[in-house]
Amino acid sequence: MTGTTAPRRGGRWIERWDPEDEAFWKESGERVARRNLLWSVVSEHIGFSIWSLWSVMVLFMGPEYGIDPAGKFFLIATATTVGALVRIPYTFAVARFGGRNWTVVSALLLLAPTVAALFVMEPGTSYGTFLAVAALTGVGGGNFASSMTNINAFFPLRKKGWALGLNAGGGNIGVPVVQLAALLVIATAGAGQPRLLLAVYLPLIVAAAVMALLRMDNLAPLRNDGGALREVVRERHTWIMALLYVGSFGSFIGYSFAFGLVLQTQFGRTPLQAASLTFVGPLLGSLIRPVGGALADRFGGARITLGAFAAMAAATGIVVYASLRESLPLFLVGFVGLFVLSGIGNGSTYKMIPGIFQAQALARGMGGEAAAAYGRRLSGASMGLIGAVGALGGLGINLAFREAFRASGSGTGAFVTFLGCYAVCCTVTWAVYLRRPAAPARAAAGAETKPQLTSV
Repeated sequence: MTGTTAPRRGGRWIERWDPEDEAFWKESGERVARRNLLWSVVSEHIGFSIWSLWSVMVLFMGPEYGIDPAGKFFLIATATTVGALVRIPYTFAVARFGGRNWTVVSALLLLAPTVAALFVMEPGTSYGTFLAVAALTGVGGGNFASSMTNINAFFPLRKKGWALGLNAGGGNIGVPVVQLAALLVIATAGAGQPRLLLAVYLPLIVAAAVMALLRMDNLAPLRNDGGALREVVRERHTWIMALLYVGSFGSFIGYSFAFGLVLQTQFGRTPLQAASLTFVGPLLGSLIRPVGGALADRFGGARITLGAFAAMAAATGIVVYASLRESLPLFLVGFVGLFVLSGIGNGSTYKMIPGIFQAQALARGMGGEAAAAYGRRLSGASMGLIGAVGALGGLGINLAFREAFRASGSGTGAFVTFLGCYAVCCTVTWAVYLRRPAAPARAAAGAETKPQLTSV
């Protein structure tokens, strides 16, 4: 029976899945897809909280820890780097083990960095130990890649912008949630009690794993495909989209990790003052991400992406001006604007990925389910690579802040660099996906397939 589950290799497996078939989608597909989306969001949400743990742990690390701002930025950068790199194997783990099965495993892996931080989070611990524990939190970054690959396979192309935006946005909210939890701990118990925050997450991690075990499904048609990986590595649009994702998601995660430390270092905020402001930007950026996906569904991902990058460049100009004038209110306006705009760009760029690959299928003479299957196959394979490279943008942001503060005691130099990066992203988006009469993506698809590319 279409869409039914059956025991297979020890888990719940759906043997046939055809979301592009509208009858199937209305009869049972949408209900199953939404259920899996819900619990995917929960697991990914906690994964993001653990990945961004050191963005708040550094707020607990007073002078008694003996770590300067450059050292704290490097702790954050370490977590960012590992989280980016593990996204690649996490992407292919879904097809190897099943989306449900891997969600359970990846959730339980979050216990390792959380328990490790419980043991080491005190003055006198060596810097090398802190680096090792910060690296462990990278497993939380991998959850995004496996979750997005899994949910991409569940939804039809016409729903992907909304579904992927909601999945990613719900996960991204894990960043401001852990920052809000840190604010609560600092405000009530003081900056000397980081273990209280860590203890809260242990039962949440276990609960996420249990609910994934009970409520999610594996898709049998989603198979590891080495040929797809080789194909997307050779495909130039994979790397173009990776660059654009560096600009959008790299900004979101880099700023999320660094915001509180920038406020402490450049504007002299106390841990409580910094924590009371840090969560606002990541929260708004997370909430707006599904809107970016929905706008891309309606107006085209490339148009929304170009607009987001242009606006991010303008917001960065405000931040540079505020930094030079040492105006905290204006700085906060520009910085929060960057979060909101990066969230919109995150949603629109991820919507572009399946649209690009399906357009290529149409250009090669495929049609109907064959084109949709080709798009799902290559977009799923590419998401890990694109997500990994995009997350490395967060590493670049933290290293840029580290060098800027080391050189001048201010983040102004880093923001000037970011302004140049957004200009590059604007140019690439326009030249490749919007320039007329013949952007490469449109030329590859052919004039007769132009309506299909409105989703790109």
